[in-house]
Amino acid sequence: MKNNKNLIKIVEILIIVFVFVGNVYGASATPSLVTKLTSAFTKIQSYLVKLAVPIAGVAIASGVLIRKFSFGDEEKLRMGKKMIVNAIVGYGIILSIDLIIKFMDALI
Repeated sequence: MKNNKNLIKIVEILIIVFVFVGNVYGASATPSLVTKLTSAFTKIQSYLVKLAVPIAGVAIASGVLIRKFSFGDEEKLRMGKKMIVNAIVGYGIILSIDLIIKFMDALI
């Protein structure tokens, strides 16, 4: 519950910052700050995608192996399933960074 409140506050602050930046630099066609931010986010995205592919693969493989060698232990079955689901969700978030960047560009 507390994490959700913190996440909502962070998202609100980011929206306010990007709206402020959009209003301040809205008069020019493509301000240099926006171009630099877009370039930085694109570089971060490419780095994260390159890093996320092997990490997600290892996490999914680990989850499958834990489930395979749990020998009926319910705790290990749940842990393996949780690892697989978290790896897939995390990888999905990393892949959706492109949409988030385009959304931020639309705001600015």
